[in-house]
Amino acid sequence: MGRVEFSEEEKAQIVQKIKAYFRKELEEEIGQFDAEFLLDFFSREVGPYFYNHGLKDAAVIFDLQCDRAKEEIYAKEEFL
Repeated sequence: MGRVEFSEEEKAQIVQKIKAYFRKELEEEIGQFDAEFLLDFFSREVGPYFYNHGLKDAAVIFDLQCDRAKEEIYAKEEFL
């Protein structure tokens, strides 16, 4: 999969959230460069875990929908 790429707007929003988190929760100021560096680190090292978890969640939903579709198909078969 590789590293997640964000648009410039998304990246700016996330960086602002990182800076706000440091300010509020840690009572520390973090600069733009450090916040971007932290975002890059989490995107590269932690992001795949979230991505893979999302894929597993999507697969469960897909399987449920396929099972429902099969049930509907079999229900139609009974009336033939």
